[in-house]
Amino acid sequence: MTTTLITGANKGLGKETARLLLDAGHTVWLAARDESRGRAAADELGARFVQLDVTDDASVAAAFATIAEAGTGLDVVVNNAGIAKRGGGGSQQEALDGPSVLDVFDTNAVGIVRVTEAALPLLEQSSNPVVVNVSSALGSFWATHEPTRPASRFVSIVYGSSKAAVSMLTVQYARAYPAIKVNAVEPGITATELGGGDPGSHPGRPAAESARVVAALATIGPDGPTGTFQEDAGELGW
Repeated sequence: MTTTLITGANKGLGKETARLLLDAGHTVWLAARDESRGRAAADELGARFVQLDVTDDASVAAAFATIAEAGTGLDVVVNNAGIAKRGGGGSQQEALDGPSVLDVFDTNAVGIVRVTEAALPLLEQSSNPVVVNVSSALGSFWATHEPTRPASRFVSIVYGSSKAAVSMLTVQYARAYPAIKVNAVEPGITATELGGGDPGSHPGRPAAESARVVAALATIGPDGPTGTFQEDAGELGW
């Protein structure tokens, strides 16, 4: 039995990834900051719930202590939790003040370090350990310079930069831990509440569709890739 932890999984892409992995036979720890929403999502799907705030060291430590004590082991970590922040007054532009920028990087990049470091003792006991970092083409230097890609026509100063940090974290963790397969994934433009938007009016595709590529990277075998950036069509340029 494969056991998977997914952060930020009470809604959107994380929840739909949990649904797919449960269907694939995984034991899924659905992690969320909000206990009531997280438990409700876990109960709905048939997952296990663990409270986890990726910006809080104590919360992360407590979550992994819970998993260790449960005796389920841990084979896969999906670092899905992420945020974007808009400016005040209903602005559609990113918030560029210092505290907002720090919040985005703390969640999107530093959060991956907190969770991955805490997960390592359990992952190293797995026969097929996997880490999937949910990223974005907005963090790809190649995609943001390729005229055929939407990322080349969209300004994303803070969110894009935080996802570029995710790219390097992916490469460096893959090098530091060759026994663990660590990959980043671009799930595609997805209709979620990221940044405070309304999924119903978002031009992106449903989260259930985008979750397929995340789940695919979470189910790779021992001969799967590591240190790569993947999307629906295959490998994506950094």
